[in-house]
Amino acid sequence: MVTLAFMLAAAPAAAPEFNAAGELVRVVLSLVGIIGLILAAGWLTRRMQRRPGAAGRRIRCVETFAVGARDRLLLLDADGKRLLIGMGPGGMRTLHVYDGALVETAAAEQPAAAPIPAFGELLARWKRGS
Repeated sequence: MVTLAFMLAAAPAAAPEFNAAGELVRVVLSLVGIIGLILAAGWLTRRMQRRPGAAGRRIRCVETFAVGARDRLLLLDADGKRLLIGMGPGGMRTLHVYDGALVETAAAEQPAAAPIPAFGELLARWKRGS
């Protein structure tokens, strides 16, 4: 009998109180931490993909232009010459070779930082699958 009375007296004290505000703050801070980790991992992978030896390469893609759904034009620099190349499902073909001196200034050789596309543009690209 004493044991039953002791259990009944101790039961309400053993049940912890639920603090909804504290749990909500804990969940929100956990989500913010996880999103921060995802952003940090994305930044780190972009940083690791940049290759420092790219300036010493002999072939460089100057510009690409999509002509059709699967056809592209590529303008390449290779050993001081410019090549216009057509690329499609059938393969690649050299369309023209420019033999003259390159008409670029030192400022034009350094690529400008690409502007960050708008969210709607990113969503449209994702829907297209590219």
